[in-house]
Amino acid sequence: MSRQRIFAGARLRQLRTERGIRQADFAERIGISTSYLSQIEHDDRPLTPALLDRLQRLFPLEWEEVAADAGDRRAGALREAAADPLFAAAPLAPEQLERAALQQPQLADQFVALHAAYRRAGQRLQIIDEAMTGGTAEGSRLPWEEVRDWFHDAGNYVDRLDRAAETLAGQLRGRDPSPAIETIERRLREALGISIVYRQHQVLRDFDATMRHLIIDPSQPAETRRFQLAHQLAALALAREIAAVIEASPLRTAAARQLLHVGLANYAAGAVLMPYAAFRASARAVRHDIDRLRLDYGVSFEQACHRLSTLQRPGARGIPMFFCRVDMAGNITKRHSATRLQFARFGGACPLWIVHEAAAIPDRILFQLAETPDGLRYVSMAKGLVKPSGSYARSPRRYAVALGCEAQYAADFVYADGVDVTAPHAATRIGSSCRICPRDNCDQRAFPPSDRPILVDPDRRDVVPYRIG
Repeated sequence: MSRQRIFAGARLRQLRTERGIRQADFAERIGISTSYLSQIEHDDRPLTPALLDRLQRLFPLEWEEVAADAGDRRAGALREAAADPLFAAAPLAPEQLERAALQQPQLADQFVALHAAYRRAGQRLQIIDEAMTGGTAEGSRLPWEEVRDWFHDAGNYVDRLDRAAETLAGQLRGRDPSPAIETIERRLREALGISIVYRQHQVLRDFDATMRHLIIDPSQPAETRRFQLAHQLAALALAREIAAVIEASPLRTAAARQLLHVGLANYAAGAVLMPYAAFRASARAVRHDIDRLRLDYGVSFEQACHRLSTLQRPGARGIPMFFCRVDMAGNITKRHSATRLQFARFGGACPLWIVHEAAAIPDRILFQLAETPDGLRYVSMAKGLVKPSGSYARSPRRYAVALGCEAQYAADFVYADGVDVTAPHAATRIGSSCRICPRDNCDQRAFPPSDRPILVDPDRRDVVPYRIG
């Protein structure tokens, strides 16, 4: 049984020219001679397993698309699982992984599935530990928490709904990258028989299903008004798709299912305003510059960040991102991670995380290179935002959003420009929560980890009044 050789000269050349890299510099970067690269680009020589591994690590998004058959995808998934820090002590060579994927496909698939189960089990253990130490039983999750966990388990990507929303957007947007507010209003009025009134109201959006009457508060920013209209359009036009997703979910309480309906309509609204394929291409073209994306698509900073965290369509993934929203008290009110970084469910997040500083400094983007206890590094940006209330009598909402990815994607993350992500002491050492963080030398620790004893010496005082056993 021989492996089909991969000739990808045109794709390799396109990748190099898109990034403006000279042939000699590109050859040096991937560790081969210029003449060898020239032969590969002219399809005179195939890609070797070692070179494939190097290209996948340097250009993970682009090279996922080169993996054309199941064997290539299997080898890629095996390489990704084997790159976990868990196996750092005895790493396998690319040739060994390639051979394993080729000669033992079932074993390779089982290894990948086992690694995915290991990661999920670790996340569940973290949830249970935090629930117990936070005084909340795992079996008594609130509906809000159930829905957040449902989106997390779904990878924050709902394929059926995303594709339906993309089709709907194609019918609406014409030549523009995103449907205009007038187009959405017209679709609601003419196709769905909805009357729309902009009037100062107690709530942002109020829909009377019996009278087919929609009230939108005009004091909201233009991006928010447009999103509310898109939400209503998605809830009505994609009602069948939303209902099917809810029916297949494990949620059983009425409150949780209703909250999931709201969340799915919001998800679909984002997918209508930022259609998957077009938005993914735009994000890659501007290297995930949020301000450029929000201007191109007419959305808010937070909406663009959230959409970037959902780009996980099989075969056309975006960068695996984490996204969260934190209020002024440090509570995480939105969270999702397509990366190995997980957020605290109960209690505050790590105080060393840059998002807390951003909450106090609105309209300024902050950057951080961070390292978690497992040795993984992440690049992230955070920005403090203020949502006006439309009235002096109501305080504006203040919070911060954070978006980031693993450091291996730093070249595609504009906020990491000029930062050496491999420098030994450049990263801030963060954790997910003090209750489960194993670091024993953190000056910002609020309380000790729940699974380790503390040692107290009355005659000695450090920044933290105890040592971790």
